[in-house]
Amino acid sequence: MVRFGVIGTNWITEAFIEAGSKHPDFELTAVYSRSEETAQSFAEKFKSNITIFSDIREMAKSDKLDAVYIASPNAFHARQAIELLQHGKHVLCEKSIASNKAELEAMIAVAKQHKVLLMEAVKSTFTPNFHSVKSNLGKIGTIRSYFASYCQYSSRYDAYKEGNILNAFKPEFSNGAMMDIGIYCIYPLVVLFGAPESIHATGLKLDSGVDGKGSIILKYRDMDATVMFSKISNSSLPAEIQGENGNIIIDKIHTPERVEIQFRNGDTEDLTQPQERETMYYEAKEFIELIQNGKMESEINSHENSLIVMEILDEARRQIGIVFPADENPVTTL
Repeated sequence: MVRFGVIGTNWITEAFIEAGSKHPDFELTAVYSRSEETAQSFAEKFKSNITIFSDIREMAKSDKLDAVYIASPNAFHARQAIELLQHGKHVLCEKSIASNKAELEAMIAVAKQHKVLLMEAVKSTFTPNFHSVKSNLGKIGTIRSYFASYCQYSSRYDAYKEGNILNAFKPEFSNGAMMDIGIYCIYPLVVLFGAPESIHATGLKLDSGVDGKGSIILKYRDMDATVMFSKISNSSLPAEIQGENGNIIIDKIHTPERVEIQFRNGDTEDLTQPQERETMYYEAKEFIELIQNGKMESEINSHENSLIVMEILDEARRQIGIVFPADENPVTTL
């Protein structure tokens, strides 16, 4: 069994616990919240014998858990992860894994020093349908273009327009459209094709200091990629990888459920694979099995891939003019 603690008491943590619980070696043993009452209330949704923490250091030192899933705001990730890693806890950290590259480099260094696993929780790259995309790329010939869009109007934007700025739109939490959902377009691109040669980013900077929407064009040697993201508008566009012999259509880049090849000669091939309704199961499965096999990183959501993604995010924010407090004072040590 791998005994998990969780940080964060929101819907995404509930979804992770429900998905992880499908794995026979997953056990929830601890919950952290700055409020002990909140942690207790959250824990009671699952079972009664969960240890409650309101002090991160006490959680890190505890012998009640082996690993921690972090789902706090982005700006807290580095500080919490470094504390846990220093005390020998494996860390699965929600995207974006850190505020910037400097924080991520520090997290990786601590993980390596203490010989524990650190992995970014981008669920899509572990799903059977993403594996299907990757394994069938050769069928469409030389790749020329990648396109992905994730635009989802945030209910919190209504509050924003009324003058109530919630965490999702605050730079002090290292948030914004790119960090919160744009990464779902970027991470699969990096897993499939690696680092780009150059990028050009544009976006709408809101008065609060974060981006409400944006787009990035990424240049590779023989192809280009275009990603679009927004928290202030919706889109139903699928993702597409274009090759000289055909194109692969992915219904939703963030949660691929249907995948198809459309060949240039008019033929089609359904690549869709059966998968669990709780798609976070696959990242939990990867993380648990890496721990059990003594691995320090994933080959899919690897340290290198996370660093490349963070470099893209940093440069895109620089071009758009998005600056977080963590950029001026990154957490690299405790």
